[in-house]
Amino acid sequence: MQQVSFILNGDRVEAWVNGHEMLLQVLREKFALLGAREGCGMGECGACTVIVDGLSIDSCLFPVLEVEGCRVETIEGLGSRPEGMHPIQQAFLEHGASQCGFCTPGMVMSTKAMLDEREAGEKITENEIKHALAGNLCRCTGYYQIIEAVKSLVEK
Repeated sequence: MQQVSFILNGDRVEAWVNGHEMLLQVLREKFALLGAREGCGMGECGACTVIVDGLSIDSCLFPVLEVEGCRVETIEGLGSRPEGMHPIQQAFLEHGASQCGFCTPGMVMSTKAMLDEREAGEKITENEIKHALAGNLCRCTGYYQIIEAVKSLVEK
């Protein structure tokens, strides 16, 4: 067992982990953060997407020891704001971009990572949105609503 220390949704945390554990497992089992989900376990579906130091990653494939000293953001960090929902979550709600909800946390986190990379007011094309979300699969085929939600954020 090794101790890992990192910033999780703005708070410094520590956990004793096994070297073979993936970030997803630790988030769910040690911190009870259940928003990131294991869909495929192979980094193909994006249901486990979180942000590590500004980059969206598949937490099911990311060794937890690699987050030592990093900033990790999960969907729970967005949804627990005192002023209400994060604008991305609000846009998904307004556009019906969450059907069964399984893929939604990963889609939201991938969207956040994409938008955080951009300069304020910088235009983003629909193709760039599709590219940013390409690692996230929706089994309910809600892509149209998801893309419309993200486009609404870009247009604001």
